[in-house]
Amino acid sequence: MSSSKKLMTNLSKELNEEIRKKLKKKYKKKSEFIRDTLILYIEDKKKLSKIDELKKGYIEMAQINLELSETGFVKDMSQLKEYEAKLAESDLPDDNGSEKRRYILC
Repeated sequence: MSSSKKLMTNLSKELNEEIRKKLKKKYKKKSEFIRDTLILYIEDKKKLSKIDELKKGYIEMAQINLELSETGFVKDMSQLKEYEAKLAESDLPDDNGSEKRRYILC
């Protein structure tokens, strides 16, 4: 007993003609063409479904990811401003008058 099942369907004249054209190029039987076409359709639907799931996940995680990426940013900016202020102070002329001090702050 065969593990395959028969599928009967009605096709418009235009669709039937398109199938007939495709058969000449690659397929010997209409059933092979329809089977391969259905397999491709099902695989594409699965891919699209997975893409939709991923998109939904990215949208749900967007705010959390934004908050995580900004964690510590305010403190880092504060420390950077302090560091730049110290660098600017090191370029001020010394007490004797004309030369600038150049220090590397670590």
